[in-house]
Amino acid sequence: MQAGKYYIGDLCYVMTDAEWEEVCKLTIVDNKCIEGEFNLPDGRRFAMYGTKWGDGSYTSNRGTIHSVDSGTIGCIRVEDIRAGSFYDIESLGAIVEFETDFVTGGGRTWEGTIQFGRVLIETGDSYDEDEEDYSYEDGDEE
Repeated sequence: MQAGKYYIGDLCYVMTDAEWEEVCKLTIVDNKCIEGEFNLPDGRRFAMYGTKWGDGSYTSNRGTIHSVDSGTIGCIRVEDIRAGSFYDIESLGAIVEFETDFVTGGGRTWEGTIQFGRVLIETGDSYDEDEEDYSYEDGDEE
């Protein structure tokens, strides 16, 4: 992705219904979610990756908390957010300035770790298996 100031979080919070519909057309193929970097029809670029356990709140290596309602975390340049004003979007994700171009990756293919440059968000198992035994039912912690 190109250098700039980005919103990192669930993109459904910063898009209109019509924009979100376009995102879904790009990222859902044959009932499967595709992860990676994409361009909206008007040329705006975004990246989006699935969380391992779906909706919830996930913490980055920088201490920011990212709320999730779509089962995904993405990034888009702040200047490309056109859905009007949003109440305190930083409480839903983070605004991060990247001085240079950066890589994105992860999601379900990385066992839930999502990367946006220097920002890492762990959405998978974060417990020590030697300390406790956790069981999961339908993707939710008990």
